[in-house]
Amino acid sequence: MADITRRLGRRHLRGAPTAHIRHHRSGRLVHDGPGLSFWFRPLTAALSEIPVDDRELAMTFHARTADFQDVTVQATVTYRIGDPALAAARLDFSIDPDTGAWRGTPLEQLGTLLTETAQEHALDVLARVPLSTALTDGVRTVRERLAAGLAAEPRLPATGIEVVAVRVVAVRPEPEVERALRTPARERIQQDADRATYERRAVAVERERAIAENELASRIELARREERLVDQRGVNARREAEEQAAADAVRADAEASRTVRLSEAEATRTERLAQAEAIRTERLAEAEAAKAVRLARAEAEKARVVGEAGAEARAAWLRVHAEVEVAVLHALAGIQLAENVPHIDSVTISPDVLTGLLARLAAPGAQP
Repeated sequence: MADITRRLGRRHLRGAPTAHIRHHRSGRLVHDGPGLSFWFRPLTAALSEIPVDDRELAMTFHARTADFQDVTVQATVTYRIGDPALAAARLDFSIDPDTGAWRGTPLEQLGTLLTETAQEHALDVLARVPLSTALTDGVRTVRERLAAGLAAEPRLPATGIEVVAVRVVAVRPEPEVERALRTPARERIQQDADRATYERRAVAVERERAIAENELASRIELARREERLVDQRGVNARREAEEQAAADAVRADAEASRTVRLSEAEATRTERLAQAEAIRTERLAEAEAAKAVRLARAEAEKARVVGEAGAEARAAWLRVHAEVEVAVLHALAGIQLAENVPHIDSVTISPDVLTGLLARLAAPGAQP
C-alpha cells in the first residue's frame, strides 16, 4: 500500500519498489512506474497501484477419480503481474487518494481466476485415472497438466499475469479410504515385524542353547582342572611340609649354635664387666679416701688459721682496752648496752658494783 501524506490541501505519494504506480490527471497519464514519489491534487488525480513482485497463491480443491473416489489436491501457484498497464485496464487497482488503500479487491479476483483455471485442468486429468494411479503418479501428472494448462490459458496473458511456477504438494484420498489403503501395508509390515520377531526369538533360543552347551563344557573342563589342581596342591603340601621340616631342623641347629655362642659371649662379657666394676670400685674408694684426707687436712688448716686469727684479734682487743682509761671503757660498755637493750631481758647489778658507783658519785670532784 502506498504511503500518502497531507500538506496544505495537497497530497504526497511515496510508492514501494515492488509497486507500479499509474497517475492520471484529467484523463492524461502523468506518472507511470515503480517506486515513484510525487505531489498531486486529490480532486483531479486518479491513482492505481499494481504489485509487480512474485506472489504465492495456495489452493486446495476436491476432485473425483475414474473409479469415483474423492481426492483432495493441495497446490501452490507462483505468479506476478508482467504488464501493469494491461492489468490496471482489466482489473480495478485504483487506490484512495487519502488513504492509499485499494478501492476494490483485485488480488482476490486474480486468485479466483488462477484457482478456477487450475482446478479445471486438475479435475480433467484426475477424472481420467483410477485412485491408485492418482495416488502414485498424481502429483507429477497434476503438476505437469497445471503448468501446461496455465501457460496455454489465454485469459492470463490478456490480464497481464505471468505464471512463474506450479507446485503440487499432495493428492490425498478421503480419510476412510486412506485408512483402508493403509491397512494392507500395515498388515504386511506387521507380518514382517512378527516374522522378524519369531526369527529373532529362534536365533535367541539357538544362541541360548549354544551358550548353555558352552557353559556345560566350561564347567566340565573346570572340574577337570580343579581335580588336577587338588592333586597338585597335595603334592605341593607334602613337598612344603618336607621342606618346612628340613628348614626347622636347620633353624633349630642354628638357634642352638647361636644360643651357645651367646651364652659364652655373655659369660665372658659378665666376667669382664665384674672385673671392670671391681677396678672402678677400687679406684673410686682410693679417690674417696684421698679426697677425705685432703678435706680433713683442709679443715684442720682452716681451724688453725681461724684460731690464730681469733687469738690475735682477741689479744689486740685486750691490748687496746688495757691502754684505754676506765671512763672510756665504761662509755663503750654503755654504748654496747644501749645497742643490745632490745635483746636484754633482765639486768643484774651486784652490791659491789652499786657500792662503787655510789662512792664515786659521792666523792667530791668525781666525774660522772
